[in-house]
Amino acid sequence: MKKRWIGCVLMALAGATHAQTPLDSMDVRELDEVVVSDSRFPLKREQSGKTVIRLGPEILKAYQGASVAQVLNQQSGFEISGSRGRPGEVLGVFVRGGRGRQVVVLIDGLRVSDPSSTAREYDLRLLPVSSIESIEIVKGATSVLYGANAATAVIDIRTKTPGKTPFYANAQGSMGTQNTPEESDADIGRLSHAIQLGGTRSGWAYQGAFSHDYANGLSSLETGREPDPYSNWSADLSVSRHFPEKSVLKIFANRAQMNADYDDSFNGVDAPFRYRTNQERLGLNWKWKDSLQQVEALGAYTRFDSENQSDFPGTFQGSNWTADLTYKRKIGSVIHALAGLNVINDRALLEVDEEFTLVDPYLNLVWTGASGVNVNGGVRLNMHSIYGNRAVYHLNPSYAYRLNTGYLKVMGSWATAYITPSLAQLFGAFGANPDLDAEDNRTLEAGMELNLDSGFRISGLFFDRQEEHTILFDNADFIFFNASEPVSIQGFEGEVLWKWAPGNRLELNYTFTQPEGANAIRIPKHKLNAILQTRLGTRWSSLLRYSYTGSREDTDFTTFTQVELEPFSLIDLRVDFTVIPGKLNAFLNATNLLNESYTEVLGFQTPGRNVMVGWSLQL
Repeated sequence: MKKRWIGCVLMALAGATHAQTPLDSMDVRELDEVVVSDSRFPLKREQSGKTVIRLGPEILKAYQGASVAQVLNQQSGFEISGSRGRPGEVLGVFVRGGRGRQVVVLIDGLRVSDPSSTAREYDLRLLPVSSIESIEIVKGATSVLYGANAATAVIDIRTKTPGKTPFYANAQGSMGTQNTPEESDADIGRLSHAIQLGGTRSGWAYQGAFSHDYANGLSSLETGREPDPYSNWSADLSVSRHFPEKSVLKIFANRAQMNADYDDSFNGVDAPFRYRTNQERLGLNWKWKDSLQQVEALGAYTRFDSENQSDFPGTFQGSNWTADLTYKRKIGSVIHALAGLNVINDRALLEVDEEFTLVDPYLNLVWTGASGVNVNGGVRLNMHSIYGNRAVYHLNPSYAYRLNTGYLKVMGSWATAYITPSLAQLFGAFGANPDLDAEDNRTLEAGMELNLDSGFRISGLFFDRQEEHTILFDNADFIFFNASEPVSIQGFEGEVLWKWAPGNRLELNYTFTQPEGANAIRIPKHKLNAILQTRLGTRWSSLLRYSYTGSREDTDFTTFTQVELEPFSLIDLRVDFTVIPGKLNAFLNATNLLNESYTEVLGFQTPGRNVMVGWSLQL
């Protein structure tokens, strides 16, 4: 019955595609896509040696009401456990078989991480989608460009800018149900709203933003009966000044707060547990450039204050200073040179105040030859106040063969990364081990990409990762330790993008991941995502999402035994309507359309079919 229902939906959408206006039948010629994250220079995708994922405003618009974790979970190579569960659930970020500590998150060019957290990660729950302009993702070891911990992926997030008009305002909101597969209540269980105000005048630009999300109606545990509410809010303020001397200075501030109730997962019972965290961030960005060169200085101070209210209560306080100074220059017509200095100071209040400092000089060169040969290579010296000096390298050649209607690109990569233990792993109250060694990572890649001017792109890439001294946790002895044997992960990532008319696209991505020598919980061997977007006339459009998550193992923490989780498939459908062109839009979104019962994390609740309505207004 489900298969017949899916077929009806696909036929209806296909029929709507063929019935569109003549505009949709025009030939599509894609403009040259520009990517930055893999080299830190704005290069044509044809000149990049990576399969960079870029999510622009039009893509992110379709995720209104969703979380950043849900956006990332749709991308190749990613598995974010908790993103399909109850809003506010703890997230596990797994990229190419790695862990969250091997992923670096950047916000407007500066890395963000919580020094008081166990693995020095950034909590993605603190970042609303409504404030994001674009996301670029580059996978593989990229420690040369982005420092320690950049072993499996860098997520480069750019927030919205004020624009060119003296004043603008954007407001959006949504509300929806929060039901399990056994329920069908129409009660409102999710609410979100956001507003951005800003403008540009006489060389000054300003912007303020506020967002709030609230969810209630689901228990944290699968067997729970009490709802566990979740809420967060975020406020941003920025002011920038454009000077006649080709420079701009920006000062920004952010504050975010989150409260998430949860249950006693070890005993499997409802409990009045709560996690609260607060983030405050203040920073600046100065940039000067002309036609050949650019100097940029970025710096920020961030403070985290968290509290865990449970049978094992605790408070966690941390702060860090982050600074990055870069000089970029174009040498002739084919060489792009980058020299930089990155400084990070992490502090955390554990048994006593603890800190470490990293001072990293780095150099990167990109050669873009007229014959289609491109080479991206560099080196960084990690100077750690505890672990001393260590160098990391990367070499990323590619060759793009021009076709009459596009290009065929062959690419390869060899790169290393370096991960130092966090302050909590070294000195914290839960399993700390001051004798931990740093973790070394190496990634090899080889792949191809075919990109046609008609809007069709297909790519395939094999990767081989190896970890030495992997940092693990011993549940029996309750201590962090280094693995004695190397951990090896092999895999394949395939992507297809087809834009056959304006507003119409088909996206497919498939990931195969095979870890060896590690307790790789919650990592599916096979994962598939598909998105079909179609225009249904001049004002209507629809978007159908399908995701398949293959079988994977999880740990039953009541017995510390491994359990295999069943594969599952989810279908979401969204319909958008333009009420006032260029001003007011509305949408209707149905998630888990077939009301599938599934397990994402062992013992935890997952939503059933739910409906959300929303709107956005641009002034």
